[in-house]
Amino acid sequence: MSIKLIARDLYRLQREVDRLEQALETAPLEKRSRIEAQLRDARRQKASLRSALDGRIGRSSSST
Repeated sequence: MSIKLIARDLYRLQREVDRLEQALETAPLEKRSRIEAQLRDARRQKASLRSALDGRIGRSSSST
């Protein structure tokens, strides 16, 4: 996967994380657990892509 594609997916996931965090703030109790699960998954995917991008451009993961 090219750096450009990884960066684009990383940006998309960051927007998704932001959207879910905002939704969680205003969500009724019965929907919170579903949104929290989606947020955990989005954060995990974002972290994975960040690691891939950092590896591709030669950054160490400890600099974040």
